[in-house]
Amino acid sequence: MGQRDIDGSAVDVVVIGAGFAGLTAADRLVERGATVLVLEGRDRVGGRAYSGEVAGVTVDLGATWVADRHTAVHSLVGELGCTTTPQYDKGDNLLWMAGRRQTYQGALPVGGPVDVDDLFRIQGRLEELLATIDVEAAWSSPGAAELDAISFGEWLDENGAVISTRELMAVVAKVQWGSGTSDVSLLHALRYLRAAGGLLHMLSVEGGQQQDRIVGGFQGIAVRLAEKLGDRVVLNAAVRSITQSGDEVEVHTDRGVVRGRYAISTTTPAHRADIDFRPTLPDRAVGLVHTWPMGTLSKAFVAFERPFWRDQQLSGEAIIDTGAVFITFDVSPEPDGPGILMAFCDPRKYDGFNAEDRRSRVLDELVRLYGEQAAHPIDYIDHCWGTETFAPGGPNPSVGPFATTSYGPALAEPFERIHWAGSETAGEWAGTLNGAVLTGIRAAEEVAGRLDGTDRVHS
Repeated sequence: MGQRDIDGSAVDVVVIGAGFAGLTAADRLVERGATVLVLEGRDRVGGRAYSGEVAGVTVDLGATWVADRHTAVHSLVGELGCTTTPQYDKGDNLLWMAGRRQTYQGALPVGGPVDVDDLFRIQGRLEELLATIDVEAAWSSPGAAELDAISFGEWLDENGAVISTRELMAVVAKVQWGSGTSDVSLLHALRYLRAAGGLLHMLSVEGGQQQDRIVGGFQGIAVRLAEKLGDRVVLNAAVRSITQSGDEVEVHTDRGVVRGRYAISTTTPAHRADIDFRPTLPDRAVGLVHTWPMGTLSKAFVAFERPFWRDQQLSGEAIIDTGAVFITFDVSPEPDGPGILMAFCDPRKYDGFNAEDRRSRVLDELVRLYGEQAAHPIDYIDHCWGTETFAPGGPNPSVGPFATTSYGPALAEPFERIHWAGSETAGEWAGTLNGAVLTGIRAAEEVAGRLDGTDRVHS
């Protein structure tokens, strides 16, 4: 893994992107006897799984959790010798809404400023719609055109959702798509909710999507998988163009030109625009590129001598309806310290400030939630995904009305010798690293099937 000379190389399959989809695809193809090169534009592997360090503890600046039902990730965890640890959720959660602070337990807040009847009414209507969604092809679901013609926010309006319900759905939208409810179509929202196992599974810790974390960080899985692939993984090799002619693809990168029988691209729909395809992509695939922008989300980690909030029987989990921070979690490694709070931050109220101002904004929110002790951290780190210079944005595409039914079928449809992978192209578990792994397997099997019975490149 690293800086080998690749100019003039020829392989069976060129894989673009060393995230979970690309590394999985490469690993599966090598097992099938194919020659492979993985080209990564960044100076690291992992994609949206990216680790940092605060107070000497590795934390996840990107993807964070694994659910019991994420069997593809769990298979990698076992194969590569990684381990998981439960997400801490003992005690009461906090809700700050309409200027009031209250405690609650479970995935959804009840009581206080929350109109519980309305919240459960909207949840029930969402579940009814989710039952109609074809998770593998949402655009083919019954009534897909009507569901895609309005935004999630407009649907909440039409169904008379009260302010507290709308605020909680806004938090869901920020976490899942890095945008507001008015920025995503109802069909797009339903597709991702269905793919995540439903609203409650998406929001729950125990038995849900936030159940466990990876010891040493999620990126560690990608690092181990890349080490297994060795010098087949090449960093700082951003792909600029892909030319298809005859029986090969020619991939032009910042490190030279590579030829392959086939290519697997794991770039997001929006970032496909950064590659010059020759011949050009089909019209529907071009439409996908221009109408599936990435959302934006930021995260901060604040470390203290110990997790003092546990003394108050608080879980460290909180939801806030105003300010730069809108969710917190306790990701402390041990009960006796350091204590670490992870905060999801709204980029509109966060990214445009300098590092010191961002830190102050987070601490102000934590003091409001957890008291004066939160004003005295021992360390701090943050990461703004929307301001990255290469492939910015995340966690998922923020797709407005009409774009899912018009262009969704192009997500995973091969273009001659180019196949597509990445969590956006998944059916079940779209938007998760589990989905990314599944698409890597799927794309590898597609290409391996085409390679079978043909002459292979030996290099």
